[in-house]
Amino acid sequence: MYFQQRTLTQAASCSGIGVHSGKKVNLIIRPAPVNHGIKFIRTDLPDSPGISAHLNMVVDTSLATVIGYNGFIVSTIEHLMAAFAGLSIDNALVELDAYEMPIMDGSAGPFTRLILAAGIQKQAESRCVFVVTKPIKFEKADKSVCVYPSSEFKITYTINYPHPLIQEQRYSLKVSDHSFENDVSHARTFGFLHEIEYLKRYGFAKGGSLDNAVVLAEDGILNPDGLRYPNEFVRHKILDCLGDFSLLGMPILGHIVVKKSGHAFNHEFLKAFFSNRNSWETRYIGETPSPNVCPVSLQPKALAI
Repeated sequence: MYFQQRTLTQAASCSGIGVHSGKKVNLIIRPAPVNHGIKFIRTDLPDSPGISAHLNMVVDTSLATVIGYNGFIVSTIEHLMAAFAGLSIDNALVELDAYEMPIMDGSAGPFTRLILAAGIQKQAESRCVFVVTKPIKFEKADKSVCVYPSSEFKITYTINYPHPLIQEQRYSLKVSDHSFENDVSHARTFGFLHEIEYLKRYGFAKGGSLDNAVVLAEDGILNPDGLRYPNEFVRHKILDCLGDFSLLGMPILGHIVVKKSGHAFNHEFLKAFFSNRNSWETRYIGETPSPNVCPVSLQPKALAI
């Protein structure tokens, strides 16, 4: 885990389509100063309103992670947020000219390559992290998210689907730039053919295709090039988890153990995490002079530009 905050060295841009809206969107990721966090700007709206990427701004988790404030939204942010978290980017300003993020190839790989090509800049301020001091367990039926004290940031994920290509898969990741880029970032979102047909029938997944998702039929996958990893499905779930957990606003020093979760359940756990204030503390871990205990804001406000 890096001691000092990080941002991009220079701006980076790309274009794509929204997986649900089917609309083209242009995206620019800009460097940001220390303690800025990750913020999104809607340049297509009057006065270009902005919003912080924080769990208290989440307004929907049914099909993707959506943040919103004062009547506007930014949808499907989880893959870019996973890239920021996996590469330890603390501060960035994201500009887009539509309400939904581009899906790209359905993974965080294109965003990861974009950030690495732009360069990563170390900043002259310590990072503040959540240090887990006692286990926190959140369980409902067969779903669970737990986090345990650990000297490193690690995610262990288990999924189980009644499909011959998935069934039970389990994977653990010690999160670092290298492990994220090579072992998780290229894992694509996936869905079942009957579910996608249902979504399209009701006006969703307008931009969904075999170019940006792994699509499973009853006994195989429709993608002609096959899978990128033998267990690509659980690796993508770890990618989503990284993106969702980054909405805490600061990195976690702990071991996250997840079973059969998704965006909605991840968000429920984040709220439970904050309510267990006796199970974690915030600390600066950097080398620059700072107080040992750092403040944590539970009610971020939309960015004023």
